[in-house]
Amino acid sequence: MSVIEKVKTGIPGFDDLLFGGIPKRNIVLLSGGPGTGKSIFGQQYLYYGLQQGEPGVLVALEEHPVQVRRNMAHFGWDIKKYEDSGQFAIVDAFTGGIGEAAKREKYVVTSIDDVGELVDVVKTAIRDVKAERVVIDSVSTLYMSKPAVARSVMMQLKRVLSGLGATSILVSQVSVTERGFGGPGVEHAADGIVRLDLDEVNGELVRSLIVWKMRGTKHDMKRRPFDITDKGIVVYSDKVIKLRGTMYSGE
Repeated sequence: MSVIEKVKTGIPGFDDLLFGGIPKRNIVLLSGGPGTGKSIFGQQYLYYGLQQGEPGVLVALEEHPVQVRRNMAHFGWDIKKYEDSGQFAIVDAFTGGIGEAAKREKYVVTSIDDVGELVDVVKTAIRDVKAERVVIDSVSTLYMSKPAVARSVMMQLKRVLSGLGATSILVSQVSVTERGFGGPGVEHAADGIVRLDLDEVNGELVRSLIVWKMRGTKHDMKRRPFDITDKGIVVYSDKVIKLRGTMYSGE
């Protein structure tokens, strides 16, 4: 029986929940409401890969690439040297090429509504840097106004990303009260689903995550608390969150 190769996220505590990491080439949907830490999770995953010599691509759909670099630097993740050496690329799918800063970007999607163009630019960036890790932030931007195409957009991206050998995280926006994962059918197209939440527990907001599914590996089935520190996300894999009660530690 062949051993499934796994990709470590490098997020403290999280790889324990997947018994070593994300199975290689998996497409993971990272869904959650506003302020849950989805973008930080994706950026941390990419930066850890760069430190391990694994090139990466970040597709920015909701933030200016300049802001993305600034946000990453806030955690001490300096990506400039990796961009300069051709190991890391940001695909600008936010500005449409408008503005002085945008003109300096190497990979620009001029028509945000054109999924075909986006796929082509992403494909070029992945091939150029030989990316092993890809993060799209956020994939729901591509079908927010047209939910009916959500599944086909996901399948299109999955064919490209898996085909080029990347292990990818697709950030998906959901409203605070929404039970789903952001778009009809997308959860079936994804190989894995991780849900990040921010809930009120005993009068204070608590961050937690749960792995809903992950093809190719067994995974933890409990809701685990996590924090966002000045070095990024830390998951407490030995603690459990009960949303209607209190947190208790240990198993």
